[in-house]
Amino acid sequence: MFVYSTFKTPDSPHKWLQVAEEYENLWNFPHCVGALDGKHIKLQAPFKNGSEYCTGTFSIVLLAAVNAAHSFLFASVGCQHRTPDGGVVVDQCLAKKLYDGTLNLPPPKALSGQENPAPYVFVCNDAFPLKENMMKPYPGTHVKGSLKGTYNYRLSKAHSVVENTFGIMASVFHILRKPLLLQPTKARSVILACVHLHNFLRKSNSSKNLYSPQGTFDTEDISNGDMIYGSWREETINLRAFQSLNKTGWESAVAGY
Repeated sequence: MFVYSTFKTPDSPHKWLQVAEEYENLWNFPHCVGALDGKHIKLQAPFKNGSEYCTGTFSIVLLAAVNAAHSFLFASVGCQHRTPDGGVVVDQCLAKKLYDGTLNLPPPKALSGQENPAPYVFVCNDAFPLKENMMKPYPGTHVKGSLKGTYNYRLSKAHSVVENTFGIMASVFHILRKPLLLQPTKARSVILACVHLHNFLRKSNSSKNLYSPQGTFDTEDISNGDMIYGSWREETINLRAFQSLNKTGWESAVAGY
């Protein structure tokens, strides 16, 4: 079972282009239509736990894509399913739309100074597969300034937007700091309520400055390119409710269609 957010995800090439333009202006990563990530959110053992929850550890998964301004474009909360690699079956709706082209992303276009068309992509980490519309870092360590090293650096900066978004939400809404003492159905509603409140509080300058004042998010030191970590990290040092995803079962998410 998956429960989806009700805010409107971009549904036309023009709207996705607006997201991509903001990413390029703010994070210097062209053709990016969102940063994609997910988190296990721990909760107490359900009264009648079944095979959909891992033995010994109970969690549901929040999968989300965010824009360049730390607001959610898409979010869903679903049950955890056991897979051979220890990962989860990610949201089927998003996966299917990426596969069949119904997400209405803009058609591939050449990057500045290039001739071959390049697709519009979601940036993600190693928990997700490499696909035409999903870009992840090169594995291993690469020399600073090399092509692969520069690419990984740029992608990491763009992807940090979703990490910061999860972080500020967990630092403000304390219910997310420890395992939720709720049954899965209510837990999903609470998590999505936090997602919607986050977007609402990020809308106006007045609420934005109270919810996430200057210094909350990670920033880049323009003099040397080093990362200046945001204050949310100090607030969530002992965070026990959020855990990163392992490799996801993206292929099996689409297999049923």
